[in-house]
Amino acid sequence: MEVVSVDIGGTHARFAIAEVDTGRVVTLGEPVTLKTAEYAGFQTAWEAFGQQVGRPLPRAAAIAVASPISGDVIKLTNNPWVIRPPLIKERLHVDDFVLINDFGAVGQAVAQVDHRDFLHLCGPDIPFPEHGVITVCGPGTGLGVAQVLRTSERYHVLETEGGHIDFAPLDAIEDAMVKRLRTAYTRVSAERVVSGPGIVAIYETLAHIEHRSITRLDDKAIWSSALDEGDSLAVAALDRFCMALGAVAGDLALAHGSNAVVIAGGLGLRLKDHIRKSGFAERFAAKGRFQGRMAAIPVKLITYPQPGLFGAAAAFAQEHTL
Repeated sequence: MEVVSVDIGGTHARFAIAEVDTGRVVTLGEPVTLKTAEYAGFQTAWEAFGQQVGRPLPRAAAIAVASPISGDVIKLTNNPWVIRPPLIKERLHVDDFVLINDFGAVGQAVAQVDHRDFLHLCGPDIPFPEHGVITVCGPGTGLGVAQVLRTSERYHVLETEGGHIDFAPLDAIEDAMVKRLRTAYTRVSAERVVSGPGIVAIYETLAHIEHRSITRLDDKAIWSSALDEGDSLAVAALDRFCMALGAVAGDLALAHGSNAVVIAGGLGLRLKDHIRKSGFAERFAAKGRFQGRMAAIPVKLITYPQPGLFGAAAAFAQEHTL
């Protein structure tokens, strides 16, 4: 059957028509990306997608949103749209729908996309185990975390708020980073460091340590300088970011009892050429008495271009076509 797959973030809403069958995604059509600021709400953006497609839309919807899924009113993070689940069938003219957190959708994609859509980062270069837990974490505006539990019969995706665990500094530089962040936040969570905006605190801390006078930059400017390697301090901040990401990913893997780890998210994909030459792998495995166990965990990066859209369709397939 066909389903309209939707991935709604703070800046963009992406739409595609997917074909699903027997619990899996068969095909995902060409995505259409709309700017959320140009539409009054989800319904008008849905209608605009229908006009662009030029055909009647399927009467089924798979919707991933950047927000916790609970209650009769969902207010999206960094987006003024409001979604009311009890009205979705009426407003969108659909018979069935699934509403899922955006990172839960990424977990669904991890469970279903082809093995060729993963890039090996560290640990043994082996396939995912058929049984057990895969930890999925992705730095972006925040730090998304999910678990994929694979059993002999099927898989289950568990959405979590693991990005809000405490950040554990491992050396004097990270001590200084936490001290700086604590002036703005009483509690420093992992996503205050391991997220797109977190690069600012890293950059400014390194400048302070070197007694440099710098112009205040936003995270986009620092990321641009770091990835272009045009600013040595920004490059150093990027290396520090990758080290912190490795440490946090390792902590999550320990907490989840994971057999494998997947790094996801748009920022994760942009870092694919940097993670493997940074201190990510060393920090991931550096867990004291568990170092041997950590070194045996395969860590991969999902490279599928639209995991949110694919994962939303996969969630619908799991609920409605098994």
